[in-house]
Amino acid sequence: MGEKLTYKDAGVDTKEGGRAVELMKDHVKRTFSENVLTGLGSFGSMYRLDLGDISEPVLVSGTDGVGTKLKIAFLMDKHDTVGQDCVAMCVNDIVCQGAVPLFFLDYIATGRVQAEKIADIVKGIADGCVLSECSLVGGETAEMPSFYAEDEYDMAGFAVGIADKSRIIDGSKVAEGDILIGLPSSGIHSNGYSLVRKIFFDKMDLDVADYVEELGTTLGDALITPTRIYVKACKAVFGKYDIHGVVHITGGGFYENIPRIIPEGLGAEIRTGRWEVPEIFRYIKKCGNVDAREMFSTFNMGIGMIMVVDPKDAEGVTALLQASGEKPSVIGKITAKEGIEIINGDQIL
Repeated sequence: MGEKLTYKDAGVDTKEGGRAVELMKDHVKRTFSENVLTGLGSFGSMYRLDLGDISEPVLVSGTDGVGTKLKIAFLMDKHDTVGQDCVAMCVNDIVCQGAVPLFFLDYIATGRVQAEKIADIVKGIADGCVLSECSLVGGETAEMPSFYAEDEYDMAGFAVGIADKSRIIDGSKVAEGDILIGLPSSGIHSNGYSLVRKIFFDKMDLDVADYVEELGTTLGDALITPTRIYVKACKAVFGKYDIHGVVHITGGGFYENIPRIIPEGLGAEIRTGRWEVPEIFRYIKKCGNVDAREMFSTFNMGIGMIMVVDPKDAEGVTALLQASGEKPSVIGKITAKEGIEIINGDQIL
């Protein structure tokens, strides 16, 4: 019959997987609330719903990944921040509907489980959950030899939130004259990295360790900065003001995301110069010779989230956002002209 083979001979080391679980336990536990009814190791995760004053509960869910930003983590061998990106991409979407996140689950697939690396990834996920005030209730780490490269991985996440039906934000209240309040991003966030890598690594032949004078840091550190999470900011205003629309500026930039919450027949005017554009975007434009419209079509340009409010509420919403630690800017308004108009977009770049 020949030699006896084991699962480990096929490339799957269940003992290393078990060690990874042990290393991540403390990270996961710090996200738990009193509503989490199961610990690590359960076949299913249980979460007790505390409805509070919610009369018609609606569950709002979202799923997403990190995309090719993971390539930066591979190049830098730094894995403790991309988990936050994964959480952010999910929870920032569900707050756009007026929901607050309850819990999060992750999926990590890799060619070879390396316990310390997996624990680092989960640390970032836990960091994101703490910032989101939601619990990391479960996940899966799949070891898939010969399917993924040994030192590489992919990850995805899934978040569930809750909203009262009467307070769901769907854009139907957006009206001409409404004010757009922008919240700053931390940089590129998690979209546009295929273009970024083509410009910096293919065209410019740069390395993540290269110090870039314009950025005041290494290229890698500028690119791996984690996505901001806006849950705290949204919680500060939800229920206190009637928010007409919330936009998460992700893939597609301003031109594709803002129309998702604008009723037919209306548009938006964005006035540049009212917020600080992170230097990384000017560096991308310069190195790649990218025109302004393409920049605003691909990147967040320094605005990670937009709230659309009635003009009479703009001052009050801004004050609450500032009190929550945000630096909001009035960046535009809703217009009767369809489409998105960026005023002087080329001049700020």
